[in-house]
Amino acid sequence: MPGMKKTPPYTLVFEDPRLIAVNKAPGISVGGDRWDEGRERLDRLLEQGGGKVFTVHRIDRDTSGLVLFARDETTHRELSLAFEKRLVKKEYLAVVHGRPSWSETACDLPLVPDGDKLHRTIIDKYRGKSSLTRFRRLLCAGNYSLLEARPETGRTHQIRVHLAALGFPVVCDPLYGRSAGRSIEKGVFLSSFKKGWRGDSLEEKPLLNRLGLHAASLAFSINGAELLLQAPLCRDMNALTGQMKKNASGLPR
Repeated sequence: MPGMKKTPPYTLVFEDPRLIAVNKAPGISVGGDRWDEGRERLDRLLEQGGGKVFTVHRIDRDTSGLVLFARDETTHRELSLAFEKRLVKKEYLAVVHGRPSWSETACDLPLVPDGDKLHRTIIDKYRGKSSLTRFRRLLCAGNYSLLEARPETGRTHQIRVHLAALGFPVVCDPLYGRSAGRSIEKGVFLSSFKKGWRGDSLEEKPLLNRLGLHAASLAFSINGAELLLQAPLCRDMNALTGQMKKNASGLPR
């Protein structure tokens, strides 16, 4: 309706004179991107409301979760250096296809960003940069699993590529998922993992129909102080993981 205020695609997580952290909704870029320069950008929206911000790191446009910005150039250099030196602990939550037999594993396949005609990151043991992601299985429901991912390097699409390589692609991933390059994945439906589901299959709507990846937390030190920032799940992913917990089926550890 005319005059109605648009809900911003983020919520504030933390703010002080040096930095600002927000919980980003899926579907918006963190900053400038040569592939979607004309789209709405998170950095510009933040600047409209409170002055200049400096992008410290990025998450994928279709990934939800925690993004950190600096308020000044000095803080920007300090935080960027912390990310570069791997002093920032990053934790993601991912809903994936399949049921890993492992409780924990690591993937260290080397990656090359923008490696094919679809501008995907590819695995290349000769040209690739060293990349490491640690994974922990949290629960399984039907043929889906909820995983914790801790990337120790920050390559483009790193978690998504590593999970696909392990055989457990993130749900609804158009680049690396099960339907990549073919038909579009319609989403994750309750009927696909809840035993005894008795709903109407023609009327059922997916619990989640976008990339099932969320940047959950960042832990780092700044100006001698330790900070742990956390971003709660967006409504759709929270609904899905809540149903997965209710219908979880265990695996031997």
